Amino acid sequence: MDTRNIHPMNLTPDILRTFVAAAQSGNFTHAAKQVHLTQSAVSMQIRRLESDIGKPLFNRITRGVELTPHGERLLRYARRLLQIHDKAVASLTGPNLNGQIRLGVPEELSHRYLPGILRSFSARYPLISVDIHCDFSNRLKEMVEEGQLDLCLANDETSTRVGHFLRNEPVVWIAPRDAAPEMESPLPLALFHQGCMYRKWGMQALAQKDIPFRIAYSSPSFAGILAAVRSGVAVAPVGKSSVTREFRILETLPALPYVCITLYSGNGPEDKAKACLSQHIAGSFDIPAEPGCEKGHGSG
Repeated sequence: MDTRNIHPMNLTPDILRTFVAAAQSGNFTHAAKQVHLTQSAVSMQIRRLESDIGKPLFNRITRGVELTPHGERLLRYARRLLQIHDKAVASLTGPNLNGQIRLGVPEELSHRYLPGILRSFSARYPLISVDIHCDFSNRLKEMVEEGQLDLCLANDETSTRVGHFLRNEPVVWIAPRDAAPEMESPLPLALFHQGCMYRKWGMQALAQKDIPFRIAYSSPSFAGILAAVRSGVAVAPVGKSSVTREFRILETLPALPYVCITLYSGNGPEDKAKACLSQHIAGSFDIPAEPGCEKGHGSG
């Protein structure tokens, strides 16, 4: 077989990282921020990758891009290749830290942010074990204070001097794409259990506008809330960053405030592993120069 005219394909870590960022965000502009490139550079890398492979990896849609079947297949391999690459680099150049960190995360934030945080942290510190505990924000903060957790992410109404502010998160109303429960009266709601700030502020916003509502579904689980909305039986207030393409954001219902995503650390003895995870989490968020938060609410 004559191989002189075959164009070599180089699946380099940089190109694979750009591809994975674009696949996860569904948007070349968002991917560019993650990999510290311009949007045009990301587009060029993806075009080159598609040209080398000879198959389309993305479909261009109105709001960004979505993976083709070929793209889905490459994504599975790309993640494994990057994981092996990053662990190899970390084992040779990274600090040889080990230990176990107890991290608390509200379920909603665990869906949106935790996979990427843990993936990159594991690549940098492969010997540190992270024990994840999901609960409402208020309970997680109590567990940190009681020494049951080393760190926790939490949704707060306002920024605090105790925790480390990470990001303002808009809260929005969502409905399924294939049904319109918002047209019913009283408005059917899917809400977290008592004590959740999403529940309190959602009900208050509707009451202030004299919009009749009923609680059609309640659950302590974020997955349960999404299942109720997905089934078409209710609308729900959720953090905007957790809204996927299967849902619609409802602009016709009363606007909801922002939450402050905050990182809390226990008062135990200094621990290098905990400090590394804390710094890594903070670095995974776009922290503004002057942290602040509009009056808002959290999910617990």
